[in-house]
Amino acid sequence: MASEDSLSSNPLLQNFDFPPFDSVDAHHVRPGIRALLQQLEAELEQLEKTVEPSWPKLVEPLEKIIDRLSVVWGMINHLKAVKDTPELRAAIEEVQPEKVKFQLRLGQSKPIYNAFKAVRESPDWKTLSEARQRLVEAQIKEAVLSGIALEDDKREEFNKIEQELEKLSHKFSENVLDATKKFEKLISDKNEIEGLPPSALGLFAQAAVSKGHENATADTGPWLITLDAPSYLPVMQHAKNRSLREEVYRAYLSRASSGDLDNTAIIDQILKLRLEKAKLLGYRNYAEVSMATKMATVEKADELLEKLRSASWDPAVQDIEDLKSFAKNQGAAEADSLTHWDITFWSERLRESKYDINEEELRPYFSLPKVMDALFGLGKTLFGIDVVPADGVAPVWNSDVRFYCVKDSSGNPIAYFYFDPYSRPSEKRDGAWMDEVFSRSRVMAQKGSSVRLPVAQMVCNQTPPVGDKPSLMTFREVETVFHEFGHALQHMLTKEDEGLVAGIRNIEWDAVELPSQFMENWCYHRDTLMSIAKHYQTGETLPENVYKKLLAARTFRAGSLSLRQLKFATVDLELHTKYMPGGTETIYDVDQRVSIKTQVIPPLPEDRFLCSFSHIFAGGYAAGYYSYKWAEVLSADAFSAFEDAGLDDIKAVKETGQRFRNTILALGGGKAPLQVFVEFRGREPSPEPLLRHNGLLAATA
Repeated sequence: MASEDSLSSNPLLQNFDFPPFDSVDAHHVRPGIRALLQQLEAELEQLEKTVEPSWPKLVEPLEKIIDRLSVVWGMINHLKAVKDTPELRAAIEEVQPEKVKFQLRLGQSKPIYNAFKAVRESPDWKTLSEARQRLVEAQIKEAVLSGIALEDDKREEFNKIEQELEKLSHKFSENVLDATKKFEKLISDKNEIEGLPPSALGLFAQAAVSKGHENATADTGPWLITLDAPSYLPVMQHAKNRSLREEVYRAYLSRASSGDLDNTAIIDQILKLRLEKAKLLGYRNYAEVSMATKMATVEKADELLEKLRSASWDPAVQDIEDLKSFAKNQGAAEADSLTHWDITFWSERLRESKYDINEEELRPYFSLPKVMDALFGLGKTLFGIDVVPADGVAPVWNSDVRFYCVKDSSGNPIAYFYFDPYSRPSEKRDGAWMDEVFSRSRVMAQKGSSVRLPVAQMVCNQTPPVGDKPSLMTFREVETVFHEFGHALQHMLTKEDEGLVAGIRNIEWDAVELPSQFMENWCYHRDTLMSIAKHYQTGETLPENVYKKLLAARTFRAGSLSLRQLKFATVDLELHTKYMPGGTETIYDVDQRVSIKTQVIPPLPEDRFLCSFSHIFAGGYAAGYYSYKWAEVLSADAFSAFEDAGLDDIKAVKETGQRFRNTILALGGGKAPLQVFVEFRGREPSPEPLLRHNGLLAATA
């Protein structure tokens, strides 16, 4: 057992205004988490003894327990994602089961559950605010879904399943990470990498240096290709060497599908346990469990996917025809037999010729400092907030991390956030995400203030600055920053003081992408884009004709891109509704079957993309991937409110922005998302604006 002395200095156990990210180390994890769990266990026992169906005797002490755990666990989980080390990984792995055990115990506390039911059934129920009613109902539903109503032996079985699922999803993502790291291709012959842009060659040379080829340069090599997205994508888009594309594509597609990193059996076990869990809870399949806490139902999700699929199929078929004839005109030998490793390459060439947009040539117009200025400017216009640098106020985990304060129109701080923009492949997982550090809360307020302010973190993975050049971004990376900022805004601009339903908490999962995808729309708004797109050296603005092309390129291959998302969503729902683990059909059969209706070029028989489909096997998207599309419908429709008001009418834009802030961004999880949407839009959502934005309406007309 750790000595008292070392515990008292353990940063995980301190009271802090902001997490001590700079001083938490792997060796703090085991003693810190164990001591914390012991403390919380005692608090929970105390609460169970004294609980009454009232706010001060039930919700407030409960929120304190939930909050402590989520803040402290959130810290180490965050460090694992941005500053991974084998020691940290091992420490977290060891205490994870103890933390899950406590969460289960908390989620299955009969006294707490009964107290919430008593609140629900009391004569005072009608007098509770809507947010408080949502909170109570969410707690009851969550308890039922965490097995509270089960008989003892059934509940034990349920808990075993939960523990096992947690382990399996960890193993799944570690296998993906390790398999991604494992592939390295060193190239020393410049002819083999013809067509690759300087930015990619610079990255490949940097990777080679880090693996001991200290003389590697962008011009002379050697170049090291990996399967990280910033490395994989340029190869697929630009490498003229078709066999290199094929090799890298096949490696990418077969990640974590063989040897001791094989995820196949893990997937089967995950699906089997999810089905058992659903049956224990009295549902027919896992998708029904997932939908119990979402806006949609299995039927409604299916219906939307099919509606969008039928609108996307013909345009997607046309996309492939266009590529074939273009490749033929270019004299490509493979024109008649275009396949998976050709599509991205030829799409890129067609896009360049059609819209003459070379992503690489646009980078100088999108320098990170300018992008952030414009993003914050948009926040001020739409929502009346000021974002000001606050570096040094809070400890950070890497010197590149920025810290900001968000102020309201009268200059009062209302939130803070961290921003960690650059890729660090050796220690940081790929992708982009937003997470909460603290939620807004009345109960958790420090002495002397009425509410604890929300704190968020935004993490991206873009090209780091090279030499004295700032980070130069692709347009897609610009969209990503806007997207994550949308999530952060919903967390930070909440007006809800009930911590358990503030910000993004308790918002149905399929509505959570609304503000993030909504923000992406502004990247295509002329004034917004022109305020960003200034050349980092000369300061000249992006030429007008390039803007027009960007706009036109937005719907380029919209049918194909839409189908790709619909394929993921459909496979996900199939695996969680109709698929029977251990039956005659394998997971790969399901994938192939779904692909018949969702892929114009059928997948390779050896396609193993499911083995790296982390969203549904190691993320929160199980039987929920459809929610990207569901939320796109909501966000396109929300943006169309600004189009209806008139995007050039600054007064109308500000009024609509204020209404968006006071509904979608302010109400948090305290009101059902459909009601929030109707309050903002004046009617229920329609898929029409999404199809219109994607240029797919003609196909349905």
